[in-house]
Amino acid sequence: MKTILSLAAGFSLLAVLPAMAAPPVQTVKSDKGDVIAAENGMTLYTFKKDESGKSNCYDECAKNWPPYFAGASAMAEGDYTLVERKDGKKQWALKGMPLYFWVKDAKQGDATGDGVKDVWDAARP
Repeated sequence: MKTILSLAAGFSLLAVLPAMAAPPVQTVKSDKGDVIAAENGMTLYTFKKDESGKSNCYDECAKNWPPYFAGASAMAEGDYTLVERKDGKKQWALKGMPLYFWVKDAKQGDATGDGVKDVWDAARP
């Protein structure tokens, strides 16, 4: 019985770990080449006006470029780090640079935000 309980506890812990690890990202093909996308397949972007570990995209900017938010239990892993926003929410970052979506992308593989105003870049693997 003790072994069964230990196994059950171990499986329960494993079920929790993915929620605390790096963000669920994937590499997808776009007309701009391979890009990093969130679990939903939508391309992620970085903003040249951000600083490592700090977002400078708020208000109107964040309406057009929604942050890639992390859950409360998320933890940094490898190149994927977390940035705390002014409101206390956590945002995923790649090598310290906060990650965002672009409201004009409609489907997986869209990378229409790449190069916008020369300050937005599609995140690359």
